[in-house]
Amino acid sequence: MCVPGCLQIRTNPLRPESANLSVDGGGLRSTAFRNSSLQGAYLIIALRPVGLDCGAMSGFDNAKVDAAFFPDGRLKSNFLINIGYGTGEGIPPRNPPLHFRGAVPDSLNSYSRR
Repeated sequence: MCVPGCLQIRTNPLRPESANLSVDGGGLRSTAFRNSSLQGAYLIIALRPVGLDCGAMSGFDNAKVDAAFFPDGRLKSNFLINIGYGTGEGIPPRNPPLHFRGAVPDSLNSYSRR
């Protein structure tokens, strides 16, 4: 018989303490939510080199998306990704990259303290 967390111990034997995530309730959900965001980023990184355009979106009505795509309630949406081949029309030019000193506030910038 498998007690809560035993699957995690079998799939991650080097970190047996991670089995506690399934016991504490909130830890598992918050970790899974964070990991799903990372997996989405990896998906975008993998799709762009093969020529697909990707656009991640948040700020949508999660409840409506969940009702339409996950009606049984077992899964929840985190973000959406548009994937396809864009035409290139209507895309504004890229902004110039920020240099480190311009992107990091002086209070956090070790270069400004020298």
